[in-house]
Amino acid sequence: MAEVATSATSEQLLVVIDPVARHLDGESVRIAKDVLSAGAATKVCLPEGPEEFARALARRGSRRPVVVGDDRALVRAVSLLHRQRELAGCALSVVPVGAVLSLAGALGVPTGAVAAARAVLDGVERRVDVLVDDSDGVVLGTLRIPAVPPAPGSAEAVDGRPWRRTYHSLVRTLAPARPAPAPSGAGLARLRVEVDGLTLVDLDQPVEGVSVTPHGSGTASVEVRPASTGAEAAPLLARGRRVTVSGADFRYRADALEAGPVRRRTWTVWEGALGLVVPGK
Repeated sequence: MAEVATSATSEQLLVVIDPVARHLDGESVRIAKDVLSAGAATKVCLPEGPEEFARALARRGSRRPVVVGDDRALVRAVSLLHRQRELAGCALSVVPVGAVLSLAGALGVPTGAVAAARAVLDGVERRVDVLVDDSDGVVLGTLRIPAVPPAPGSAEAVDGRPWRRTYHSLVRTLAPARPAPAPSGAGLARLRVEVDGLTLVDLDQPVEGVSVTPHGSGTASVEVRPASTGAEAAPLLARGRRVTVSGADFRYRADALEAGPVRRRTWTVWEGALGLVVPGK
């Protein structure tokens, strides 16, 4: 793992640059690094794989971590900090660079390299709710069941499961982007969806899809779309802290990644679990 130390003013930053970001947009990476180095004392890490990425975060000491990369790199960092039980005490910053940036943008992070780097230096920490499942997985945005495939040719159509490949393999798959095969869970499903112990839909009612989104204030918004019976059925809506989905094997898609198949999964809202640095008002 390459490390480059620079000196500037008072605050100490650990800047971890994802290799996919370096491959896809080296100019934005350079700009972000220059802005950060001009405004704070920075230590720049260039991990070549997931083990080095994890090791860099674990050895950050008192430095504030800054991830330069796409949504997958952001989720990777949050998941690592959560599993180390260090998420609550860490203010995380991200400079979005790469092909998939919608999650970072939805969380309030600028998607331009200069604006995002300035927010790292001058922004404020915002506490963000996350979903944590019963296998200790973390979800920042909306999860969807079944795992409907992304549109062919879109950024998310890239096979993006970096933990199952080396970083070099992931870089090769990113250029050019290729459509992902439709997952076996796509289509109608028979699922039981429970919100805080109350059944929202049961196995006797086929559904077209389920979505769960952290809403804020310690709750998640749940939407179940019943299968159409000729007339369009109104979605079933609920809000709660704990959501359990069970039934036949199903896959789900969350934060641009696909997971499963599983037969049962429970997500719980962890209120304010993530401290994310965003632009101040």
